[in-house]
Amino acid sequence: MMEIKGTGIGQGVAVGPVVRMAERLPEPVDRPSHLSPDREIERATASLSVVAAELASRGATAGGAAQDVLEAQAMMAEDPSVVDEITKRVEAGKTAERAVFEAFATYRDLLAGMGGYMGERAADLDDISQRVIAHLLKLPAPGVPNPGHPFVLVARDLAPADTATLDLGQVLGLITVDGGPTSHTAILAREKSIVAIVGAADASGLADGDTVIVDAERDLVIASPGTDEIADAKARIAERAARDTAPVTPGALADGTPVPLLANLGSADGAAEAIKLGAEGVGLFRTEFLFLDADRAPSVTDQQREYTRLLAAFAGRKVVARVLDAGADKPLSFLNDAPEENPALGLRGIRALRHSEVILREQLTALAAADAATDAELWVMAPMIATVEETRYFTELAKELGIRVAGVMVETPAAALIADRVLAACDFASIGTNDLTQYTMAADRLLGTVANLQSPWHPAVLKLMADVGRAGAELGKPVGICGEAAADPLLAVVLVGLGATSLSMSPSALADVRASLARYRPDDARAIARAALAAEGAAEAKHAAQAAASEIPTSRAAAS
Repeated sequence: MMEIKGTGIGQGVAVGPVVRMAERLPEPVDRPSHLSPDREIERATASLSVVAAELASRGATAGGAAQDVLEAQAMMAEDPSVVDEITKRVEAGKTAERAVFEAFATYRDLLAGMGGYMGERAADLDDISQRVIAHLLKLPAPGVPNPGHPFVLVARDLAPADTATLDLGQVLGLITVDGGPTSHTAILAREKSIVAIVGAADASGLADGDTVIVDAERDLVIASPGTDEIADAKARIAERAARDTAPVTPGALADGTPVPLLANLGSADGAAEAIKLGAEGVGLFRTEFLFLDADRAPSVTDQQREYTRLLAAFAGRKVVARVLDAGADKPLSFLNDAPEENPALGLRGIRALRHSEVILREQLTALAAADAATDAELWVMAPMIATVEETRYFTELAKELGIRVAGVMVETPAAALIADRVLAACDFASIGTNDLTQYTMAADRLLGTVANLQSPWHPAVLKLMADVGRAGAELGKPVGICGEAAADPLLAVVLVGLGATSLSMSPSALADVRASLARYRPDDARAIARAALAAEGAAEAKHAAQAAASEIPTSRAAAS
C-alpha cells in the first residue's frame, strides 16, 4: 500500500481501477514546408476555426462554469496575437503544424512562468495546440479513454473540454499529476461534483489496472489498498450516497443552531440548480454580468428585468446582491479607464462607484424596483469598503433610493480592524475571503509567485475574521462569509466558530458543508477555531483544526 498526497476537491471518496490518459501527440518535426506560405496559413486558420467552433459547441452543451471556460478557450484559439505568431513562423518556411506548436508554446511558457492561477491556465493553451495539430494531421484529438467499464482517470492534467464532458457514469474519480485548487480541472470538478485529487505529483507512477482509493476529504490517493481500507472507503461512499438522497435540510450545527447555507451566483441562470442542491437563498449575487463586455452601463430597465428574474426565483428567501465590483481584474471603460500601476489598490469597488455615482444610483434604483416587484428578501452590499465614512455614504444612499437592508463587504484589513465601527454604521457585513486574504498577506491572488501565501487558513486572516465575528455578535449584526473559504467543509466549521452567522458558496459545495456542520456543536466549532488561530501558518492551522476535530466524539455530536 502506498499513499500519495495531493489537493482534494470536495469530500468525496472513490475506489476503482486506474486508466491513464493517452499520451500527448508528439512534437511536430521542425522541417521546411513543401507548400506555399499562403497555403500553410490557410490550413492553420481553417483548423483554428474548426477547433474554436468545437470548443464553443462543447461549452454550450455543458453549460454553467464549463461554458464560460470553453468559450474562453474558443476565443484563445482565434486570438489575433496567436494568429500573428503562427503567420510569422509560416512565412519563415515552417509547416502549419510546427508554427501552431511554437506559437502556442510561446504563450504557454509565459503563463507557466507566472505560476499559480496564471500558470494553471497554461494547460488550456496546451490543449488547444494539441487539438489544432490533431486536426491538421487528420488524427483524433487526444481525449478521455473509454475502456468499457468504470474507472479512475489518471492524467498529467485534464483539458477543460474533457473535464466538462466526462461521462460520470464511467469516471469514478479523477487524479491529476499537475494543477492546483484554482486550475480549471479543479473548478469544473467541483462544479460537477467529481471526486478528484489534483497536484498529486507521485501519481505519475500509477499504472493501468492499479486499484486506488481517491480520498478527497483527506487529500490522499491510496494505491494498492488492503481489504480493510477498501471496506472503509466503500462504507463512506455508501454513507455519502445515502446523505445525498436524503431530504435536504437547512444548514445547522449538531445541536440545531441554524447556519443558513446560501449560494454564490453570477446570474439568474443557476437559480433552479442552486435551489435543487439546497441553497436557502443567495449570499452573493454578482451583478457584474450585466456590465462586463459593455461600452456603457445598462439601463435601469434592463437591470431591473434581470434582478427581478433572480429575486422571483428565490421568493420568500434572502438574496444578498453586491453592487458593481469593477476595477482591478475587472476594468470597465465607462467607469474608470485611467491606467493605474497597481489597480488592485486603486479605484475599484465602492471607490469607483463614488467616482461615477450616477451608475451606483441607477443600480440601487433598479434593485429597489425589483425588490418591490417580488417577494424575496433583498439585502444589498457595497464592495471594497475601507472606512466608516464609506460605509455611512453607501448605507445612506441605499436607504434613500429604497433599499431596506444595506451592508458592506469586509475585504480589506482596515474594515476588519474597525469592524465594530463599520457594523455600527450599516445593517450587516459579509466577508469576502478571497480579497481579504490577498490584502492581509500582501499577495496578489492572480500572481503565481506568491501563491503559497494565498490561503484563508492563515492565522492572520482567521484573526481578522474573528474580529469581525466578535463585532457582529456584540452589535447583534449578521456576519456572512461569501468567499471561496466557505466551500471548504472543515474551514466552514472554523468560520462558524469565529462568529459567522451564514455561509455562501458554489452550490455544488452545499451538501458537503451541510454534513460537516452537522457533526459539531457550537462549543466544538469554537474549539476547532481556537486551535487553528493558535497555529503559526496556513498549513499548520489546517492540521491543527483537523486534529481538534478528530478529538470530538462523533457519538456526542450525533446525540445532540
